[in-house]
Amino acid sequence: MVIFMLCFLFAGSKLPAQEINAKVNVVYAQIGSTVDKKVFQTLQSSINAFLNKRKWTSDLFEPNEKIECSFLLNLQSVVEPNVYKGTLTIQAARPVYNTNYLSPLVNHIDNNIVFRYVEFQPVEFNENRVAGTEPLAGNLSALFAYYINIILGLDYDAFAPRGGDGFFQKANAIVSASPEGRFIEGWKPFDGQRNRYWLSENLQNSRYALVHDAMYTYYRQGMDKMIENENDAREQVLNAISMLNTLNAETPNLMIMPFFFQGKTDEVIRLFKKGNMQEKARVVDLCSRLDISNASKYQQELK
Repeated sequence: MVIFMLCFLFAGSKLPAQEINAKVNVVYAQIGSTVDKKVFQTLQSSINAFLNKRKWTSDLFEPNEKIECSFLLNLQSVVEPNVYKGTLTIQAARPVYNTNYLSPLVNHIDNNIVFRYVEFQPVEFNENRVAGTEPLAGNLSALFAYYINIILGLDYDAFAPRGGDGFFQKANAIVSASPEGRFIEGWKPFDGQRNRYWLSENLQNSRYALVHDAMYTYYRQGMDKMIENENDAREQVLNAISMLNTLNAETPNLMIMPFFFQGKTDEVIRLFKKGNMQEKARVVDLCSRLDISNASKYQQELK
């Protein structure tokens, strides 16, 4: 799991706002020699321009207030001329107030990436016509627009109670109007239990509102208060994890649960290594249930 540690110093009482500072890297080592590799360099430049030059919100932002995020597009095969299949790794970080630390916000891999791209083709997105004129071509911009809105929604949630609702609604609208056709997967409930449909559904469903409360508590009441009062801040992080445990007990196996913890395991362990025995025991108990793939790590590091 990647933990972002970047120089990002904040002074004074102003909280950092949000906007996108995205870096896209296209990897194509698995693509055969029959394809001119220059097309992938053009693709990388086009996606970078699309993400960083487009205005994604109605708010005003200073350059140093942007959300740091990265996208690794790993192309694995050519399914037909100009149509590529692969995976997309999405990472985003949120600055912790009054520190030089960026806390992981998103660290997710989407394994259902397929799209059509012709060299020098512009990457464009129209909210009123998500699929565009051709589904496989439209799927490229729809994928990135979807994840940008998920990132924005989570970031706004982390700064204000239910602050991200508008962006989750936009992400859900993209799901509802998503491209359909041959090879395209990940937008429908029957495409699997861990896909874009279910992530959006979990973030929109009012039954799972505790997710948003946990986001705000974890970051704004917890991480942002570490310099001010580390003990109180750690208690708030534990409260956030307890909220997620309550939700998990009511509705097990939600996609949002592993999504939340991806990238946070090492951060949580570092926080609670300084905690008392009761806090450590509680975190091990909760996280062993919620972050199952890392259960042994919590038990070993916080015993």
